Amino acid sequence: MDCPTEERFCSESHASSTLKKMKALCLSQKLTDVTLVVSDTEVTAHRLVLSAASDYFYAMFAGNLMEADMNRIYLENTSPTALKALIDFCYSGEIFLNEDNVETILSTANILQINEVVKSCCAFLAARLHPSNCIGISLFAESHGCMDLHRRAHNYTMDHFLEVLKNQEYLSLPAEEIKKILSSDMLNVQSEEEAFESLMTWINYDLTNRERELPFLLEVIRLPLISPQYLADHVELDPLVKKNFVCRNLIIEAMKYHLLPERRFLLHSLRTRPRKSTVGDLFVIGGMDGGKGSYLIEKYDLRSNQWSTFSTMTLRLQFGAAVHNDKLYVVGGRDGLKTLNIVECYDFKHKTWLAMPSMSTHRHGLGVAVLGGSIYAVGGHDGWTYLSAVERWNPSTRIWSYVAPLNTQRSTAGVAVLNDKLYAVGGRDGSSCLSSVEYFNPHCNKWTFCAPMAKRRGGAGVGVANNYLFALGGHDAPILNPGVSRFDCVERYDPRTDSWSFVAPMKLGRDAIGVGVLGDKLIAIGGYDGQCYLNNVEAYDPQTNEWEELKELKPGRAGMCVVVVKFMDSKCVSIVLKN
Repeated sequence: MDCPTEERFCSESHASSTLKKMKALCLSQKLTDVTLVVSDTEVTAHRLVLSAASDYFYAMFAGNLMEADMNRIYLENTSPTALKALIDFCYSGEIFLNEDNVETILSTANILQINEVVKSCCAFLAARLHPSNCIGISLFAESHGCMDLHRRAHNYTMDHFLEVLKNQEYLSLPAEEIKKILSSDMLNVQSEEEAFESLMTWINYDLTNRERELPFLLEVIRLPLISPQYLADHVELDPLVKKNFVCRNLIIEAMKYHLLPERRFLLHSLRTRPRKSTVGDLFVIGGMDGGKGSYLIEKYDLRSNQWSTFSTMTLRLQFGAAVHNDKLYVVGGRDGLKTLNIVECYDFKHKTWLAMPSMSTHRHGLGVAVLGGSIYAVGGHDGWTYLSAVERWNPSTRIWSYVAPLNTQRSTAGVAVLNDKLYAVGGRDGSSCLSSVEYFNPHCNKWTFCAPMAKRRGGAGVGVANNYLFALGGHDAPILNPGVSRFDCVERYDPRTDSWSFVAPMKLGRDAIGVGVLGDKLIAIGGYDGQCYLNNVEAYDPQTNEWEELKELKPGRAGMCVVVVKFMDSKCVSIVLKN
């Protein structure tokens, strides 16, 4: 057998052994052709090695710069110790980082454009982020153009802000940096009161020099979103606030926001936009998923734009849900073909389900909402007929009782509360979908028609945002079938003019949409497009009249209930229901 005329040999140790020899030559100052001078320190090296490891030296020696032919190169703004360590890295590929040298090495490596070392230094600092150093690391990274590290450190500052503000870095910041932090929608405070207190902590740390900064900084605190009691007892009475004209005007603006809710749309500004950490968590409960139905309760966090599984429930469909007194109530629905009147309650504090007294009427396709401290179950279907009956749950007596019935039998109507009135929007009456809308006044126990929608809507999603009532999607078929088209259009009701108008449509046509409100944005979740159960989630901004896509819900669902729960100190303290 003939031997091959050519064989390939590859040495695995060639690169490392060659660099070791070059390093030895460098240490003995043999064949070196350049000397780097920093202050009183001189470092000899080989141009070829430096050019191969550093883009800075490559441009210097391989280009047409005057240093290309110079034997001595003077470097400014460079640490001698860091330079020695980096030159050694050029020969060895190894460098030792610690908390004392990492910033100096990063700064010098950044100048010399040794990108591997810059990345390693950034990773070293990112792994050691702490409330006591995150602000400094963020500013340092930004000044050196390390934007990924800057973002990570800034996000850490936002996430751990209540711990950060206890540290010297926060207290020593200049006013401009404090304003950047306190302006952020991502600031992780549980209430705007905490944002105000963090500002006053910074002011009082150096009162003599910082008092004049108060008007400049107070304008980024969202005073209209602070409770009236706290405004009156703490903000307004603060001696620094009381004696400043600009600060007093900001207080007046906040008071108007509380005293004249019907005019809030005129006061829209950064100060009336809730921070993402203060809007609470959105919970999606049950629904249809293409199988037997979903038993999952999932939670959405606006700051992280992420969904997580929160709990499970007894499987049922077409139920209603509301949150009251730290508890989630799941009302009625159907189990297969059986329509239910049972009520179950989830205790957020103890994380347990409890059976509650049942309604008098069996119902599925009902609407549920909280008004005046009571839970209302509106309309629906009892398995035989469409209902106009309305029941009210009194938490004190634990009794369901009937109130005035709807003027129209309705199932799958959208139900929501606006200006202390309970609205029933659209739905089906057995023969057709409805465009009519009526509201309940609990003080006179009466339902009254208001302006109808432009379109008939069965299975529409309904929510309240910015003092308007919104109806999303739905269908208008007398008998629902897979071929029926679903709407992407959205109508908005203005109680001041008793009129409906169209706003920007959703990106997808659908019915059986889950609707909730986080802060000042309307969230549309899932739904059914006639063929698929959708996992799309969109957020509507009433101020810009625009929709944006949020993190998808998985798997797709329709006919779920949505509640928004605001927590503080692990206790549910403020409830908003949008069904």
